[in-house]
Amino acid sequence: MKLHCEVEVISRHLPALGLRNRGKGVRAVLSLCQQTSRSQPSARAFLLISTLKDKRGTRYEANSSSLKGFLSAVRLAHRGCKVDIPVSTLTPVKTSEFENFKTKMVITSKKDYPLSKNFPYSLEHLQTSYCGLVRVDMRMLCLKNLRKLDLSHNHIKKLPATIGDLIHLQELNLNDNHLESFSVALCQSTLQKSLRTLDLSKNKIKALPVQFCQLQELTNLKLDDNELIQFPCKIGQLINLRFLSAARNKLPFLPSEFRNLSLEYLDLFGNTFEQPKVLPVIKLQAPLTLLESSARTILYNRIPYGSHIIPFHLCQDLDTAKTCVCGRFCLNSFIQGTTTMNLHSVAHTVVLVDNMGGTEAPIVSYFCSLGCYVNSSDMLK
Repeated sequence: MKLHCEVEVISRHLPALGLRNRGKGVRAVLSLCQQTSRSQPSARAFLLISTLKDKRGTRYEANSSSLKGFLSAVRLAHRGCKVDIPVSTLTPVKTSEFENFKTKMVITSKKDYPLSKNFPYSLEHLQTSYCGLVRVDMRMLCLKNLRKLDLSHNHIKKLPATIGDLIHLQELNLNDNHLESFSVALCQSTLQKSLRTLDLSKNKIKALPVQFCQLQELTNLKLDDNELIQFPCKIGQLINLRFLSAARNKLPFLPSEFRNLSLEYLDLFGNTFEQPKVLPVIKLQAPLTLLESSARTILYNRIPYGSHIIPFHLCQDLDTAKTCVCGRFCLNSFIQGTTTMNLHSVAHTVVLVDNMGGTEAPIVSYFCSLGCYVNSSDMLK
């Protein structure tokens, strides 16, 4: 009979000697054992404490345990009664019995990847790089204590929505895979409250969904070497973001809400930024359509909406509504202008945008009315 636990052996003689206990337990296997001899035919019971450093273990007279069944067995043994439940023999503990205590596992080759046994349930950090994975191993999604998952340098094409069930996951590294998207389901999972670092570098992602900006605990985001043609229009909602790297993509301009970021480090080197257009794009409607007027009212007053209330396509329209420089919203009636922004206005440290030493990038601005456009005309010069 064995119990996996943390054990601290306390000597009652230490205080009398002016010494103190360590005050810290160690991972151990606590076993109830019995031993017979010719001189004493009746079985003697022991508590055997085995650790990774002392696999043969140290024996103690059986007298206590937190497990009810264990206590019962110890009580019977102490009274000299027959112990009816199975007990262990006095044998050294195997190394494999300590594997479930592991909190970190690093695998960097196919030959070391476990195929016939599960990952230790207590893992908090798992790295499986250069293993040729084409999908996420579902066994990983049972590791409920996982805080860091590194799947870099594989061939993964799609992420299962069940990654969002890892409620403690803080770091997710998917660098150098074959991803083409990041699903809405993941953006709306429990990752909203836990995920702080996300590495999607060296994939084939062209765009991120607007719901991506619901991952508001993100502090570090790496998007280098993808095929991004735009940032999510609501990127300004990532209020905790401090490190953003999206070098060597295909970004022609930045969304208007990019101005709302407050970064420590920003790298947009090697993007195909376009020159700002001289003339604005005018799509004003007079009078406003019922759809436009209703959408502005819902967004301005922050009225809750969802596909259970209104059609799904209307939800998508509301999710991707433009934000005017005045703070109001517009759907299909707006003026669009392009200007340049010095990236130092949103980041303390900025990697040069190009080889010419520039730190400016084009940014799109929206205006919900002609009045807003006229009042902000200086911004477009």
